[in-house]
Amino acid sequence: MRALDPRLLHHARAARGHVLLTALLGVLTAVLAVAQAVLLARVVAGAAQDGEGLRRLAVPLACLTAVVGLRTAVAWAQDRFGHRAATTVIMQLRQGVLGRITALGPRTLHDGSGPALATLATRGLDDLDGYLVRYLPQLVLTAVVTPTVLVVIWWHDAVAGLTVLLTLPLVPFFLALVGMAAQAAADRRLRSLQRLGGQVLDLLAGLPTLRALGREHGQAAVVRRTGENYRRATLRTLRTAFLSALVLESLTTLSVALVAVGVGLRMVHGDLDLRTGLTVIILAPEAYLPLRMLGAQYHASVDGLAAARAALEVLERPVPRPGTVQAPDLARTTIRFERVAVAHPGSSRSAPTGLTFDLVPGGMLALAGDSGCGKTTALHVLLGLVPATSGRVLLLGPGSPPVPLERIAPDSWHRQIAWVPQRPLIVPGTLADNVRLAVPQATDEELEQVLDPCGLRSVVSGLERGWQTPVGRGGYGLSAGQRQRIALARALLLRAPLLVLDEPTAHLDAATERTVLRTLEDRRDRGATVLLVAHRPALLSAAQDVITVEATREGARLLPPGPDLRDTGAGTVDPRTMGPGIVLPGAPGAGTVTRAGAP
Repeated sequence: MRALDPRLLHHARAARGHVLLTALLGVLTAVLAVAQAVLLARVVAGAAQDGEGLRRLAVPLACLTAVVGLRTAVAWAQDRFGHRAATTVIMQLRQGVLGRITALGPRTLHDGSGPALATLATRGLDDLDGYLVRYLPQLVLTAVVTPTVLVVIWWHDAVAGLTVLLTLPLVPFFLALVGMAAQAAADRRLRSLQRLGGQVLDLLAGLPTLRALGREHGQAAVVRRTGENYRRATLRTLRTAFLSALVLESLTTLSVALVAVGVGLRMVHGDLDLRTGLTVIILAPEAYLPLRMLGAQYHASVDGLAAARAALEVLERPVPRPGTVQAPDLARTTIRFERVAVAHPGSSRSAPTGLTFDLVPGGMLALAGDSGCGKTTALHVLLGLVPATSGRVLLLGPGSPPVPLERIAPDSWHRQIAWVPQRPLIVPGTLADNVRLAVPQATDEELEQVLDPCGLRSVVSGLERGWQTPVGRGGYGLSAGQRQRIALARALLLRAPLLVLDEPTAHLDAATERTVLRTLEDRRDRGATVLLVAHRPALLSAAQDVITVEATREGARLLPPGPDLRDTGAGTVDPRTMGPGIVLPGAPGAGTVTRAGAP
């Protein structure tokens, strides 16, 4: 990434104002640096050479004091507004990264980059603070102050100006050599941090399972080893920073010494007056100071540059353009899957493959099949979270032509869907806050109405604080079944015409499962459409249509309706015992399925 990438200004609007303010303050700093050197030389030369008293030097001394005060104020303003701008820029980049990840859909996280993106959006982007507060202002000062001071020195003494001009390029040359090594070290450090963050996130997510198996201490060595790698990467970065600072300090010290020796010799021989010599000697360090500080601050910014580069890569990933057509009323719309297939990232395998069925209003359809065959992916396609690799999803409204799902505006589509995933989202707050997550304005009476249909009343009544019981992040403090009931209550509270449920009774006992099934049947009888993924016999028996999804060329086939379903003894249904499937005419070999009872 370049020192100032235009893409950063494009994706973070606050960075534009920060750069403009930094440039203005840089110009003011250059003017004040020159004025300070000229006034200081005037005061010293006047007192030492001309014998001027305090009365004659009062005005130059007052101006010098004012200039020093202004330089201090400019430095304070640069630091203050730099921190404020850095906070805003990091917030805008974080929002942009999270928005782009959301727009890209679940596939962004399923390709193994989820932990790295989580680390980038949290700890990684915080490293931009050093880049925006220290390095970027120093970069602008180098571009403004150094040329200005060089011109003033050349105007006062051409020999000193030539000396500065010849030695100045050595500083960025050595800075570039050290910078390449520092950049490589920073990239290694960021990767180590992402690996460490990913392992910790995976460990926290699977901690309940590890504790149940008595293996919670088994990952300690892995986390410790990754942490040690991160520590070593950080120390390598610091070592490079210290060595480069030593190189730059030595180089600039020698360069200033060359100027000072030349000026001193010419002053001794009478070729240069004291006032001019003092002005040049005072200004010479000011010419090298921005470059020296730039090298010192570069190492405070390399982590931020690496994070910014990773963030910009995410922000520039292409996102499908959302549709603009308003979704029809799903209570009167048939949803048709036509040979839908979704390819797995980095694999030639598709799951599902050739999936075709009709989801009619007021119906209850279940997707069955082995794990990994694409049932949940089919739901993601319906929700618009994952695009179909081939095939399409059509909306067939009464008296209107078919409309492809990709042309529908996402907001109008999602407003009519209640979605219950396998792992419901539980946020820190109270029990009531989590049920109201999709309907914040829901009243207490409405909450009471969804208690019994999802079996949540026993949970609420069993808690000392009832609805006000605090819930931790990810549902900490609740069992898997309780989290599932909260998600079901949230979906029922929406009263959406389409219910999409992924294993809604997987963690429920038999009695609660029967309650949930009666609720789903009641919603179906009232006109709602229900699409669910199921393995348990009770769910499959309640469905009007059951489709077994296969990750093959055939894709899916129809199973007989509920009464013929049999439990294999393992809590799932064996599709091989269900008889032949029914294929729609006109689609030979597509593995197409229809509603039960179709000719």
